Amino acid sequence: MESFPTRLKKLRESRRIYQREIAEALGVTTRAYQFYESGRSEPNIKTLIAIADYYRVSIDYLVGRTDVPDLNTARAEE
Repeated sequence: MESFPTRLKKLRESRRIYQREIAEALGVTTRAYQFYESGRSEPNIKTLIAIADYYRVSIDYLVGRTDVPDLNTARAEE
């Protein structure tokens, strides 16, 4: 499964938005967001929830525990 930084970058690029746009929406600096995408740091739980909400995916998907973006769909498949 893909790592958190890889998933994060792919989600952002698939929506064609800039790092500064998502950083602003999350209330973090652009540098902090760049560090999340590069794997140099990890967001706190509040920011992780905000990222999942922003992209409308589950936290499990973000952190690589499932390949299914929607948690409800993942549960239905079990």
